[in-house]
Amino acid sequence: MIRYSTVLVMLVVSILQMETPAFNVVIADSMTHIPLPNASIYDKNGVAIGMSDNRGVLPELSKNSYPLTVRYIGFHEKTVMDERTDTIFLSENVSELPEVIVESRRNRVLHILAYVREHSTLTTYTDTVFLFREKMVDYMFSTDGETKFKGWSTPRILTCKSYYRFTDENGLDSVSDASHYHFSWSDWIGLEPKVSLPNKLRNTKIATDTLHGKYSPTEIWDRIDDRLKIEIDVLSDTASRKWVPNLSGFFRSNLEFDKFKVKYNYNNIVGDTVTVLDLTGYSFDIESRGRGHGMFRFNKLNEPFYVSTTAEVYILDQEFISVKEARKWDKRDFDIDEIGIYEPMEAPGLSHSILSLIDRVNRIDKDSVRLDYQPDHRMISNNNGRNNFKVGQRALFLLKQVIGVTLYKSRKNFNNNWESFRKGQLKKNNQCKNEK
Repeated sequence: MIRYSTVLVMLVVSILQMETPAFNVVIADSMTHIPLPNASIYDKNGVAIGMSDNRGVLPELSKNSYPLTVRYIGFHEKTVMDERTDTIFLSENVSELPEVIVESRRNRVLHILAYVREHSTLTTYTDTVFLFREKMVDYMFSTDGETKFKGWSTPRILTCKSYYRFTDENGLDSVSDASHYHFSWSDWIGLEPKVSLPNKLRNTKIATDTLHGKYSPTEIWDRIDDRLKIEIDVLSDTASRKWVPNLSGFFRSNLEFDKFKVKYNYNNIVGDTVTVLDLTGYSFDIESRGRGHGMFRFNKLNEPFYVSTTAEVYILDQEFISVKEARKWDKRDFDIDEIGIYEPMEAPGLSHSILSLIDRVNRIDKDSVRLDYQPDHRMISNNNGRNNFKVGQRALFLLKQVIGVTLYKSRKNFNNNWESFRKGQLKKNNQCKNEK
């Protein structure tokens, strides 16, 4: 009798599970109804809380996260008020760049101007640094092999506005427009000058092709008429690292990446290849354990830290210029102050939390902050500022530089100061542990 009762209970549970299927929310293109993988999800406070998977399905989110904001570059953002919504349709936002005109055969260099918006976070077990940044960047590409000017394919910062929020383990926070912690990944992701289309996307108007890596899809190509989207999971296969060549050193140093996804949007596709002339924008989402050297003063010695960067890049203008003009741009032969932040129309509005952070930073009394700052004298040079050496002293100083004596002493003093600083930090960390 007990055995039959047990079987009956198991049957009832199975039937109930079949009648209540798992509830998955899918993000899709409103025109084609094709799911959109790797769409960014933000909670009611504007904090990034996840991405849709390869099928466009949202991760499980709490009710307290709503209303959600869904963003996907090349589409209008959408606010979702109700967690019972089963499908979120995003409408495409086609970016039309100004027509590029080549005035003469002398203009052989392509100059690209873009707007970047990023959210980056640096965290340890106790502290957090959040960064919101807007910046204007440019790229320069030589259009033929005859021009000696090579240009650059990674974003060069022309001007930027940064807003930092520092939070400790007790929830106390402060804000600033500057920081010594350079942890953002946004300056490393550049552009591929020319990309060949897969065979499935050639000579057709609508097609999708998926290239599989060792563990999961590594590249997803989606073409509709003359528009193209490329989704890249850099961690799926070592071959995908070709899209981020400037980060090869980090991969060789065994830096651990938990997530590394990049998306490119192209328009006006003609032929079997796409170039930077067809690019309308790109975005990326990166999470890593560590960030290379130079971050040791943020956290306690030997304590791990984590870095994440989510960024969107909007192409604003493209222009062919002469090599002479390109060299002026290269040398920054212009007034940086005249370059402002130009936000594109298709960029979504800022969340309430970001606007609040910007307002706090703008209200900082910088004069009082400078007066209250006490520098660490161990990190200050021994040079007392005297520049008027006598002739003999100046000659001796130059001679020491030539034979390396001055450099040796400088390094020795720095190492001694750094060792003193490190021991002080260890002593401070041990005191904190004993107090706990």
